[in-house]
Amino acid sequence: MFLEFEKELAELNEKIIQLRKLYHLGEKDKEEELRRLQRAFKKKSEEIYAKLGPWEKVLLARHPQRPHTLDYIKLIFKDFIELHGDRKFGDDKAIVAGFAYLDDVPVAVIGHEKGRTTKEKMERNFGMPHPEGYRKAIRIAKLAEHYCLPVITFIDTPGAYPGIGAEERGQSEAIAESLYTFGYLKVPVLAVVIGEGGSGGALALGVANVVLMLENSIYSVISPEGCAAILWKDQSKVKEASKALRLTAKDLLELGVIDGIIREPLGAAHWDYARTARVLKYCIRKHLRELIKLSPEDLVKRRIEKFERIGFFLES
Repeated sequence: MFLEFEKELAELNEKIIQLRKLYHLGEKDKEEELRRLQRAFKKKSEEIYAKLGPWEKVLLARHPQRPHTLDYIKLIFKDFIELHGDRKFGDDKAIVAGFAYLDDVPVAVIGHEKGRTTKEKMERNFGMPHPEGYRKAIRIAKLAEHYCLPVITFIDTPGAYPGIGAEERGQSEAIAESLYTFGYLKVPVLAVVIGEGGSGGALALGVANVVLMLENSIYSVISPEGCAAILWKDQSKVKEASKALRLTAKDLLELGVIDGIIREPLGAAHWDYARTARVLKYCIRKHLRELIKLSPEDLVKRRIEKFERIGFFLES
C-alpha cells in the first residue's frame, strides 16, 4: 500500500525489486542499471519527503507498512521475554512489555502495538490501550526500577481506548498513575515516538528523561480529525488542524517538547526496516550511555524539571 505522493517511488521500487531478482539469478550485467535506479530512488525520495506538509506527515505516521514496536524489538534487542497481564483484570495486547538485552545491557521495553493483519489489529485494538494495558506498563516499569534496569518505551497509538468498559475500569486513573510512575522512576527512561503519538494514551508512556521522535512521526494532544471537528465543526479541515496543532517532529523540537529527531533512511521508515532500526539503536545507545551515569535522584530531578519547562504556570 502506498500513499498518493508515493506512487512514483512505488514504481521505481518495483523496478529495483525485479532487477535485484535478475541480478541474484546470475545476470550480473544488470548491476549498473540496478545501482542507477537505487540512486534515482534515493534522490527522488529525498525530494518528495522534504516537501511534505503536516497532514502528509500524519498520513506517513499512520502508514500501514510503517514499522511497529514488535518490528523494532526484533531488530534492535536480543532475547526479548514478553510479560503479560496487569494482575488485576487481564492482558491488553495493545501494549507489549517485557525485558531484553540491548547489546549486553539488560533493559525493560514497553510499547504500543497496532498489529499488522486485520486479525492482529482486532486483537490489539488498533493500538488503543485499555486500563489494564497501562497497568501492565506500570508493573513492568516498577520491576525494572526494582532491578535497576533502564526503561525504553515506543509510542505509537491514536490514543487510549474511549469505550464504556475502559472508562468503567478506570481509564483516566490508569493513565494518571502511569504518568506519576514514569515521572518518579529512579532509573533512566527513554521514550521514542515511532509513529502516531495521540493524546494522553501516548503521553502515558512518554514521561522520560529523553524523548525522541522519528522524523515522520507525530505527537499531539488530539487527532487532526478531532481538532477539526471541535474548532471548525468540519472534519474536512484536517489540513488546517494539522498545521495548527504543531504536531510534527520539527515543530515539537522547536517548542522544546522533545529532545531530538531521528532521521528515517530513504525518507521514510517503511522503505527499509533494518536500516531504520540501526539508526534508532544507535540513538538509543548514545542517550542511554549518558543517562546511566546519573544518580537515581538526578534522573528524577531532571525528568521533572524537563516537563516543568514545557509549560508555564503560576502558583497562588
